[in-house]
Amino acid sequence: MLIIPAIDLKNGRCVRLKQGRMFHVTDYGNPFEIIKNFVTLGIKRLHIIDLNGAVLGEPVNLYIIKKIVKIFPNLVIQLGGGIRNSDTIKKSLDIGIKYIIIGTLAIKKPNKIYKICKKFGKHIILSIDSYNGYVALDGWKKLSNIKSIDLAKKFSNCGISSIIYTDISRDGMMQGLNIKNTINLAKIVNLPIIASGGLSNIFDITYLKKYNKNIILGTIIGRAFYEGKIDLYKAQLLINKI
Repeated sequence: MLIIPAIDLKNGRCVRLKQGRMFHVTDYGNPFEIIKNFVTLGIKRLHIIDLNGAVLGEPVNLYIIKKIVKIFPNLVIQLGGGIRNSDTIKKSLDIGIKYIIIGTLAIKKPNKIYKICKKFGKHIILSIDSYNGYVALDGWKKLSNIKSIDLAKKFSNCGISSIIYTDISRDGMMQGLNIKNTINLAKIVNLPIIASGGLSNIFDITYLKKYNKNIILGTIIGRAFYEGKIDLYKAQLLINKI
């Protein structure tokens, strides 16, 4: 199981939000220095979100992401935030991004997702940002009337690589992952799941791996790392023993 650190980019800086609120920001500094640290700790995969892009509906920090790919060519990068069409997906893949995260588009233009999956399916990750069981969209600014489980079912057979499930009520709060809902989702859809939102301790990580080594692909870590709650090196050593 992978531990996937998160780099949220806002105005070229690495930040973390609480519950997705753009006004509740903690600035952690230069993303290149932070990623260099991740690589030193043995991290193989990185989760990057263009927060400005998520709000505006088109990538804003792509020039920085291109530099990240160039400086750290061995990192597998999954990118989200404002990616709403095939041209942007192709441009992102062409610069070396491995996976593209799609969220809002799945709600607003579901038919477009099927077309995208025909071209790029193995590179697409469906992001389900859930609040009280319903899907949030547009950078978590709006709440839809679509249940998270229903969205997962709808796209589970269209060729996507995996699903990121985020409980946004816990995101950035370090109150622990919503393991119950994550496992419930994993049971319903036959796809690898990446758990996200609120990771605060090593026990969540070990529990997920013990549950099902094949269906839980990994978990995203953010504030828990930045504030020293989880030692990434020790965490990786531990899960490799399970």
